[in-house]
Amino acid sequence: MEDTSKRVVVVGSGSAALTAALAAKEAGMEPVVLESTHLVGGSSAMSGGGLWIPNNPLMLKAGVPDSMDTARLYMDTVIGEVGPASSPERRSAFLEQGPRMIDWLTGLGYRFSYTPGYADYYPEAPGGSPKGRSVEPDFFDLKKLGSWQDKLNIVMPIPFHTLDASQISLSFRTLSAFLHTAYVIGIRTIGSSLIGKKLSGLGGALIGQLLYLALQRSIPVWLNCPMRELLVENGAVVGVVAEKEGKRIEIRAKAVILAAGGFARNNDMRQKYHPHPITTDWTVATAGDLGGPLQAGIDAGAATALMEDAWWGPVFIDNKGVSQFMLWERSAPFGFIVDSSGKRFMNESASYVDCGHWQYERNRQVPAIPAYMIADARHRQYYPFGTLLPGMTPKEVYESGMMVKADSIRELAEKCGIHADNLEETVKRFNQFAASGKDADFQRGDSAYDRVYSDPRVKPNPNLGPVERAPFFAVRVWPGDLGTKGGLLTDQFARVLHTDGQVVPGLYAAGNTSASVMGHTYPGPGSTIGPAMVFGMIAGRHAATLK
Repeated sequence: MEDTSKRVVVVGSGSAALTAALAAKEAGMEPVVLESTHLVGGSSAMSGGGLWIPNNPLMLKAGVPDSMDTARLYMDTVIGEVGPASSPERRSAFLEQGPRMIDWLTGLGYRFSYTPGYADYYPEAPGGSPKGRSVEPDFFDLKKLGSWQDKLNIVMPIPFHTLDASQISLSFRTLSAFLHTAYVIGIRTIGSSLIGKKLSGLGGALIGQLLYLALQRSIPVWLNCPMRELLVENGAVVGVVAEKEGKRIEIRAKAVILAAGGFARNNDMRQKYHPHPITTDWTVATAGDLGGPLQAGIDAGAATALMEDAWWGPVFIDNKGVSQFMLWERSAPFGFIVDSSGKRFMNESASYVDCGHWQYERNRQVPAIPAYMIADARHRQYYPFGTLLPGMTPKEVYESGMMVKADSIRELAEKCGIHADNLEETVKRFNQFAASGKDADFQRGDSAYDRVYSDPRVKPNPNLGPVERAPFFAVRVWPGDLGTKGGLLTDQFARVLHTDGQVVPGLYAAGNTSASVMGHTYPGPGSTIGPAMVFGMIAGRHAATLK
């Protein structure tokens, strides 16, 4: 009879899954990773790759002070009371184990990087950090993966860090940003390829390094191997049914760790759980984020939480029909966002999760889905918009309907179906704010986080610039997301809890398959991946203790 006493099945291959597999292996277990698609990494590989880890050793080494008590004060303030998904015990586990995870992975050979300046998303709140608590992977040579190098779910294999993006967005505005961008493209990207390397940053480096460590330890990673159901006997999970090479197989195990994302691409689940209107067209999550493992947990009796929520963020649909997440586009000067009545309803530079919540809240009062980003000629001249370079707008952008152009604000309003009188009044009021440097309505530019994506050449407020120079532009803005936030309810050991409150024996969950410890908010950059990897590590280690 096959010995399964040390086997751990890890479902998914993103940051939570690979961390869980590594932790289980290091604890003496024999993990096997099941990935439903032909590529490794899921949404993690497509992400910015950051991990929000308070009190981490890299920030302390850089001279940025922090402590568990300070971070706990911040989390308690910005998350508040949201139920068992973010219980005091789970917050404590995240804060205690986060720095230990960084040390542990560093000891395995993982290389992290930290640069002060990417602020927490509420840095002025009690315990908030204007210099930030986010670490990210150092650049990684994908060629180290050998035949696996082309099996990563990477969107942009360019070696840059998160803060490089703010400099790239200003490359047509300041000499230092231009030179920095030239360095990123010329020295890092082209230069490294000339010496035989294939450097990647962000999500590519995140997953590349985790996969490299897994392959070094001979952890099996099975691609095109979706999990179909959980094996449950006498109330305990004892394995999974998967589909491998077209055949259904049973894989019995001591424990199963579900870390396969949420349900961002599952239209039926989104219609059931999320506010309306909703569609799978607005998400930027990976195509494999279909919710099967999450539903399997529900079918096994697991409790859920936060199912109505997501890692929201404004998106636009580009001229090729692809959803694009908006960061610098909405934060740069010379533009703002309005609803169909022509009125602003948010701080456009704020946390993207907040912007998503605000858009749905506004839509209950006035049609605000879609909303509209309104900008003047300087916004299009100075800053990139998605993949569009500054000042370069091909005709297909207008022909596709992605962007609308007009010679006056009134004409722009009429073309978009926005209340023209109100929009003209909004422009007038916004321009007064730009002149004074104070957004009296929504405080845009007051926070250190707002200014991460801003233009220091614009004064007195780098996030505000008057919308007054023709031609004017409008782009529809939709409430998109990075993935869903609700999932299986877990305890501080990442064990899945039954609807009766008891632990489901043998079943763990981490990442977007589990309900987020961050509740309804997003404390800082990397608040998805940070806890995903921490609870992935916790799950892998705890599974090894099962009798």
